[in-house]
Amino acid sequence: MATMQHLFSPHGEAALAAALKRKPLLAFDFDGTLAPIVARPESARISRGVSTRLSALNAQLPVAIVTGRTVADVRTRLEFSPSYVIGNHGAEDAIGAAENLQPASELTLLREALCGQVQALEALGVTVEDKRLSIALHYRLSRQREQALALIQDLLAPFAAELHVFAGKMVVNVSPANAPDKADAVHALVAKCGADCAVFAGDDVNDEPVFASAPADWLTVRVGRDDPHSRARYFLDGPNEVALMLEHMLSLLSSAQRLRG
Repeated sequence: MATMQHLFSPHGEAALAAALKRKPLLAFDFDGTLAPIVARPESARISRGVSTRLSALNAQLPVAIVTGRTVADVRTRLEFSPSYVIGNHGAEDAIGAAENLQPASELTLLREALCGQVQALEALGVTVEDKRLSIALHYRLSRQREQALALIQDLLAPFAAELHVFAGKMVVNVSPANAPDKADAVHALVAKCGADCAVFAGDDVNDEPVFASAPADWLTVRVGRDDPHSRARYFLDGPNEVALMLEHMLSLLSSAQRLRG
């Protein structure tokens, strides 16, 4: 497996310039990519600078936010309107963001099990976030993280064969086994908007399907170098460098326009 290279290396910058010449879809995860990871998910925001850069990019190329959050949730955290917003790890598009979005029936038994363990979960600092099409069990605020994770794993064990369970950064996510993932969503968006390729940046386990399924002419970027086994081709050291990448994209697009003019 090839080792990830820093995007701001000569090879990475050349790959970014080549991708932008092909009028790609620009797709981004939210938490840990555009916005720093915070102790309380409800506090997450993108900076004014990132928002301004994304808005400027969206005027030239299709921009998509592909997140584990619900569509309605992430829209409140953006100060611009991207071309596409995909939520619930790939399962929810903007059409499904209405208030009457129906909960996934495949998660019913799990919801009942979690309701029966409310006190035990609260005692260990586990927060249950029901996003209708998926459920997230957060334990970042727990003072006993090992015990909290062990309880989560015990509760989910009876459902492992029927549901898709995947870890994140101090969170365990659950979705129906047949639900679309981020890879499904990004490939569908590339086809929908007629882009020749995609640039995708993400930071977590649920972004790996995109990295793994990306054709050779896509540009994939992992935010953080904490996973040496990541299938992303390039990496950045945090959301601050993502902001620099966005600025560099705008500069490259501006240069290309001047050459054409």
